[in-house]
Amino acid sequence: MSLVSLPVRDARALQDRVVLVSGAHGGLGAAAARACAEAGATVVLLGRKLPKLNRVYDACTQVGVEPLLYPLDLEGASPDDYVELARRLHDELGRLDGLLHCAAEFRGLTPLEHTDPAAFARAVHVNLTAPWWLTQACLPLLKQSTDAAVVFAVNEPALTGQAYWGGYGVVQPALQALVGMLHAELASSPVRVSALRPGPMRTPLRSKAYADDTDAALRDPDAYAEACVRLLSPAGAEHRGQVWGPGA
Repeated sequence: MSLVSLPVRDARALQDRVVLVSGAHGGLGAAAARACAEAGATVVLLGRKLPKLNRVYDACTQVGVEPLLYPLDLEGASPDDYVELARRLHDELGRLDGLLHCAAEFRGLTPLEHTDPAAFARAVHVNLTAPWWLTQACLPLLKQSTDAAVVFAVNEPALTGQAYWGGYGVVQPALQALVGMLHAELASSPVRVSALRPGPMRTPLRSKAYADDTDAALRDPDAYAEACVRLLSPAGAEHRGQVWGPGA
């Protein structure tokens, strides 16, 4: 099944599920959070910019679902901060059924030779280390669900592995290796691991790489929101362990 042939969203696809979305105020994160709310999920919005999180909160409440806000800067958060997040989810909601990683760090195309060392380290941490710390902290809670999903949004390695993509580009193959590794290790558990590799999207991140973007395949993030819902729902079981999307 391709992304363009997805069926009309089932309003109950995520009914009674709790879904945590990181980078919830970004392009894909915001679209996916709204789609998850429309599909019946209790959505936890994780991001570092509270005013932008509030706008996503308002969009979710318009479909009759009140999400929860969890402001957190992935760059500065420690492993203990993620453990505390998981504890609070357990105490306040009692469960976690889905974790969608949409947070990303990219400041623009720069030659590696001239990249600030701190900027390179930040990109590697926010795009790879922090998502893993968050996943690791949430795994005990996810394992309590009868059907849980961890979904990573990834980019095309053939594109981002080219010149000037810096730490963000270096991380993309590693993220996909993480998906395969986690899938193998969690194969006998109720936690499914997969990745979504969407096509080119009109997002602030992409605009930092392409000032004049004329790609005919360019889509709004909403075009891929239903794919996020599918991977988080029971229907996503058929994509377990896979990288799914136009470029996969």
